[in-house]
Amino acid sequence: MKRLYLILILLIGAAQFSIFNFEFSIGHAQAQSKESHNATIARHLELFDDIYRQLDAYYVDTLSADTTIGWAIKSMLSHVDPFTQYYPEDNDELRQMATGKYAGVGSIIRYNRKEQRAMFIEPYEGTPSQRAGIRAGDVILSIDGVDVLKKMTDEVSNMLRGEGGTGLEVQVKRPNVEKPLIFQLKRETIQLPTVPYYGVDKDGTGYMYLSNFTAGATSEVRHALMEMKERGMRRLVLDLRDNPGGAIDEAVSMVNLFVGKGEKVVYTKGKMPSSNRDYYTTVDPLDTETPIVVLVNGSTASAAEILSGSLQDMDRAVVMGSRTYGKGLVQAIHDVSDRGNLKITISRYYIPSGRCIQAYDYRHLTEDGRVGTVPDSLTNVFHTRGGREVRDGGGIKPDVEARPDSMASLVYDVAQSDEVVIYAALYSQQHPTIAKAGEYSMSDEEYNAFADWMVKSGFESHRRTDDVLKLLREAARLEGCYDRAKEEIDQLEVCLKTDLKAELLRLRDDIRPYLEDEIVCCYYYQRGRAEHLLRSDKVYEKAVELLNSTEEYNKILGK
Repeated sequence: MKRLYLILILLIGAAQFSIFNFEFSIGHAQAQSKESHNATIARHLELFDDIYRQLDAYYVDTLSADTTIGWAIKSMLSHVDPFTQYYPEDNDELRQMATGKYAGVGSIIRYNRKEQRAMFIEPYEGTPSQRAGIRAGDVILSIDGVDVLKKMTDEVSNMLRGEGGTGLEVQVKRPNVEKPLIFQLKRETIQLPTVPYYGVDKDGTGYMYLSNFTAGATSEVRHALMEMKERGMRRLVLDLRDNPGGAIDEAVSMVNLFVGKGEKVVYTKGKMPSSNRDYYTTVDPLDTETPIVVLVNGSTASAAEILSGSLQDMDRAVVMGSRTYGKGLVQAIHDVSDRGNLKITISRYYIPSGRCIQAYDYRHLTEDGRVGTVPDSLTNVFHTRGGREVRDGGGIKPDVEARPDSMASLVYDVAQSDEVVIYAALYSQQHPTIAKAGEYSMSDEEYNAFADWMVKSGFESHRRTDDVLKLLREAARLEGCYDRAKEEIDQLEVCLKTDLKAELLRLRDDIRPYLEDEIVCCYYYQRGRAEHLLRSDKVYEKAVELLNSTEEYNKILGK
């Protein structure tokens, strides 16, 4: 028996020694790996320093360190992911991204190609530009006496921004006004609206358009929800289309408006322990019963995906639209030398079902250098609280697919043109008032006048068939058969050639809503545009139809 005990003790000791030796080997290997990694970093930094010093010493022209090293930093970060970025000291873009605020005059501007100048296209209601009388279509001639000819919008935007309370003089050219107009403005802190529009229809269906998740967004949403409930809201369409996201805390707080206290909404995992965090709802909800349809599309990203995905995972809402962007990465701001900031991706986030919806693999490019995505066949299955199947790896897939109708190229070109902005400005000069935003419609006579004006303005649509014909001619020349095919290609070009006015009239039902939106925005600004858009929004109509069918709504959620 004693001998048996002795053997057992020896075996236990041997096992413990083996475990210790194994753990020591792992620890030693990790230490060696870290040491090797640090040595590699040091070697490459030394190489970079050597290359730059030789470049600075021997290059034929004098180089700017700020510019050259700035290029190196931008190039390095661009190969990491599109969200990791360096910002110099006191950067307006970073401040606006975090808070939704900036100091300026409060208007969207765009480069007018014909004028070769920036143009005001959408002053925000209640801002210095709107109060001073600046209108959409006003072309900027100078700012504080500095001519802005051929200056791009980024540069002009920086000239309009500055310290709050500081003044500036803006000279503009207004359509159909002979002399330039001069405006004396004072910069203010501009708060971009989180909820540009919300309302309740006569049947009790509420609609809310949410544009971002900057600081304080939840308070705006809560206020809008409470007001809509007072107006008799019994159903809700929450529109997150084209919402780029924002702060993760705001997304969690918004989920908390619709689900109970103590629910785990999202958790993050990163390399550093400080990047690992669980986010829970912390207060009593505002509404856990109202049926909700959340609208999403391919530009719904980040915090907007947390909100839509969490409500889907908890079976609290039906998600409708098209698959979202698929940004499952979290960024944080770190201070760097020279009082700059580095926005760096520190973790991935996971929503209640446990899935990460990151769609793009920035660390492993395809053979042709493009960013790869996770194919559906390689995604993993997860389940909502009620047992519905959902998947990771490719954004939020809607419960109900719904897309807007495809758009003819001419419709797109007109909707995005400078001409439609200018025509809306001219229209507003000739019509002091119009009907309410949700009721306004152009007559056929007014639309015909617009078509005539577009032809006279020299508007040119980018015809895709012209590009194809050009490629066909070049290919025929390379193949040596152009002379034989020239007559047929010429005939094809004649067949495809269109009359602009005839096409504008043929597509009037598709173009008119975009023109009406621009006109409505001249009178009622962003809230009016959002309200008017609903009239021709087929995805919204489908959402309302679903909310009106309790049986179908519950069936989708598995209730």
